Amino acid sequence: QVQLVESGGGLVQAGGSLRLSCAASGRIFSSYTLAWFRQPPGKEREFVAAISWSGGSTTTADSVKGRFSISRDNAKNTVHLQMNSLKPEETAVYYCASKQAYRGLGRVDDYDYWGQGTQVTVSS
Repeated sequence: QVQLVESGGGLVQAGGSLRLSCAASGRIFSSYTLAWFRQPPGKEREFVAAISWSGGSTTTADSVKGRFSISRDNAKNTVHLQMNSLKPEETAVYYCASKQAYRGLGRVDDYDYWGQGTQVTVSS
């Protein structure tokens, strides 16, 4: 069992930055792929970024490439999402998720564990 708790969400103006964090506990955190998803109001959950267990591989959605970056600290059992140049349409609940394999990263149903989410609101 893996427990995930997100933090760092809030209200930010368009063009601003936020850094989300996800603290993990439970089973061996360092062996899991970690990812961030987001769910805008009234829309489906969508993939944002993922990082392999070693941190050596990262994948980001085309829509956030160059603005968002994912990192992890296995010693502290945390994963971060640095978000820069935020846009109003990126207002959403942001979720941390984990799975074992570093493949099928965009498939929501492939993830074993989810956090409760943190709200990010980008004002225009």
